[in-house]
Amino acid sequence: MIPIAAMVLAAGLGKRMRPLTATRPKPLVEVAGATLLDHALARLASEGVRTAVVNVHYMADRVEAHLAARKPPLEVRISDERVQLLETGGGVAKALPLIDADPFLVVNSDNFWIDGARPTLETLAAQWDSSRMDALLLLVPLANANGYEGAGDFHMDACGALRRRAERRIAPYVFSGVQILSKRLFDGVTIEPFSLNRLYDRALAEGRLHGVAHSGLWFHVGTPAAIAETEAVLAHA
Repeated sequence: MIPIAAMVLAAGLGKRMRPLTATRPKPLVEVAGATLLDHALARLASEGVRTAVVNVHYMADRVEAHLAARKPPLEVRISDERVQLLETGGGVAKALPLIDADPFLVVNSDNFWIDGARPTLETLAAQWDSSRMDALLLLVPLANANGYEGAGDFHMDACGALRRRAERRIAPYVFSGVQILSKRLFDGVTIEPFSLNRLYDRALAEGRLHGVAHSGLWFHVGTPAAIAETEAVLAHA
């Protein structure tokens, strides 16, 4: 079953998206006729998610005003990071009291995906196994990672267990920014700035970090040039 609650990470500074982010926060940059944030929220709502927590920091008032104008069915809650930007891990840790599900979804607002033969979040949820996992990551084959310029993130075995790319090597899968997490992953965590990678490494050490391959389209929309590239691919999809 797809978790009924999610978090959308939307508090970043968007430095690589300049000059567009000089006048607007990155989540409100438009791609294919809608903001990145609206694309993420629409996909969550379409697959049955009922509440979404959105964290805010840079141009927080603009993001809040945009969200206030949205209509149901998706209820949106704000996790305020105006005082201190907490990065991905700290941001989720701070928002946990607002998230009414365990496990729950986390989605990066600057990643845009199109479903494959089966709805993406349904595919992810079908593989979730609380007895074996604390985190389940949606992975994209490196060759299909539009807008991504790195060397990959993970190797994945036939059972979905992950291991990280070795230094100066290439890995066949890229993390999409879409994931299911258990709240127990955050046991003992202090609310401070840190990356979710710290918790992934802990889960890896315990054999509780797994992945699922995405069969549809995926785009990392991190720069102004990536917007045009994404829209060009979508126009022919």
